[in-house]
Amino acid sequence: MADNPPLADWQRYRLDLAYDGRGLAGWQSQVGVVTVQDLLLAALQSISPQIKEVQGSGRTDAGVSAERQVAHFDAPPEASLTEDQWRRALNSRLPPSVRIWACRKVAHDFHARFSAVGKHYRYDLFDGEVLPPWLLGLAWHHRLRAGPEALAEALALYCGTHDFRAFSANRGDGRDATRNSIRTLSRVELESDPDGLLHLHVSGNGFLYKMVRFLVGTAVYVAEGRCSTDEVRTLLAGVDPSQKAPYCAPPDGLRLMSVAYPDGPTLA
Repeated sequence: MADNPPLADWQRYRLDLAYDGRGLAGWQSQVGVVTVQDLLLAALQSISPQIKEVQGSGRTDAGVSAERQVAHFDAPPEASLTEDQWRRALNSRLPPSVRIWACRKVAHDFHARFSAVGKHYRYDLFDGEVLPPWLLGLAWHHRLRAGPEALAEALALYCGTHDFRAFSANRGDGRDATRNSIRTLSRVELESDPDGLLHLHVSGNGFLYKMVRFLVGTAVYVAEGRCSTDEVRTLLAGVDPSQKAPYCAPPDGLRLMSVAYPDGPTLA
């Protein structure tokens, strides 16, 4: 049902939600672990057992957080809650690590994943000597061998349209060799705080599996002289599909900030 229009008398709803990824096995439902999708579906079914699926805008890995994830679900006519009642009812059933910002009715053809036209991620890297305890699991603690300027120059290599196959992990779903890996990144920028926390912003029209983490890890390698800019340009050209980026940054610092749709970004 999640990939098709709802039944004629069912209503499709869009959810804008946030979650703290620490202690969660990511978005995608999996056996034997706690995921955001499982928690959300259980909350929905406690309100209306007829609801069978909830679809997100994309998967986030274990440990990855989100400020503005988007999902949709279809509700039967018997579940006659208002948009705000859905929001409040779900928040009362979800753990504090998962919060619904907004719920609204959408057209039958809205799809959280396939209607999306872009995403904005932020990766936090702490460059100080002592990681503040409140950043544990929310930032990669890594002392850079070079200053932020070198990292910013490395990140600039990614802007534009490239073949990012080398900057992704295989899913093992039988489609890795044929999956389209051309993506356009419109923003790759670095912001730095005086206390040593670096915010790496990456926006684009789509992302491959673990792509942002590979981009960050490889940029750090370039900044530290462990990988050359020429090597990165060769990887972005996609000449050799067997080549892979040298390093995938840990999930701790990654956060999905927003998802863009033709009618605008995620709801505030």
